[in-house]
Amino acid sequence: MSPQADKQSFLIPGYNEGRLKEKIHNLLWRLMTPLSDETYIRLKYRILQGRWPNLDRPQRYTEKILYRILHDRNPAYTPLIDKAAAKEIVAAKIGHEYIIPTYWVGTDLTQISWSSIPKPFIVKPTHTSGQGATIYDQADLELFLEKGVHRKWSLIRHDRFNREWAYSLIEPRIIIEKMVKTSKGIPWDYRFYVFDGTVRLIEINIREDGKGYSSLLSPDWELLDIRDPLFLPPYPNTIPRPCRLADMLEIASDLGREHDFVRVDLYADENWIKFGELTFYPAGGYERFEPDETDIWLGGFWDQRCGS
Repeated sequence: MSPQADKQSFLIPGYNEGRLKEKIHNLLWRLMTPLSDETYIRLKYRILQGRWPNLDRPQRYTEKILYRILHDRNPAYTPLIDKAAAKEIVAAKIGHEYIIPTYWVGTDLTQISWSSIPKPFIVKPTHTSGQGATIYDQADLELFLEKGVHRKWSLIRHDRFNREWAYSLIEPRIIIEKMVKTSKGIPWDYRFYVFDGTVRLIEINIREDGKGYSSLLSPDWELLDIRDPLFLPPYPNTIPRPCRLADMLEIASDLGREHDFVRVDLYADENWIKFGELTFYPAGGYERFEPDETDIWLGGFWDQRCGS
């Protein structure tokens, strides 16, 4: 394994790393906090997309996510996006062998006997995304505890950031889980866009040499000329077809069958597949596809039934 791979973070490098434009946007979102959900969503979409969303008769994929945020109060969403609770639900559906082992779940890290937690491991909050720490050794653990970032996690109101209702009902906890690794380090993220049990699009997020990339492919593993300029650049090299792609497609379809749309995130190596998470509000509905027709094309697969 290369030295760079020795201490990779499970968070994708190159995204949400405090660039000036991101800082300005985050300040703007905070200033918009007092706005109603619909006003906030409409204005944020206009700023990021350059157009107003059609929330009366949504046609685009991104518009339908925003419509879900405003109108869909399906109680099934909350336990499925809770990073601890989702594991048991998913295990009952596809099997425990696909679940990353959990070492501890709770609220007070001072109660942990750290010597009993096998390293390396991942520690992260259960009620939000884009947060967490990768602990490889005792030095990493001591630095993590010294910085005390975990004490701020319980204060995060993920539901207010993009007004994603289902997050508001999750009890803030911390989960510590096994770090799964491949021969190249932290595994790539395979994200399956599933509409009524059918995979229509695959997003793959790649870590390589300290940089992050994101590419989109068809379920037949055909590279698509689609990107989101607000996210990561496309991977410049050939993306090998996973040897267990058929199994991943089947798992994603099974997990998405009960929903009109959900993104199913998986990790995989030659000998295993592991469940990552279910996402009902990808990118909060603010992905900016290029070409623009992609948004309409993807929305055409979504027979949205909430609020009807």
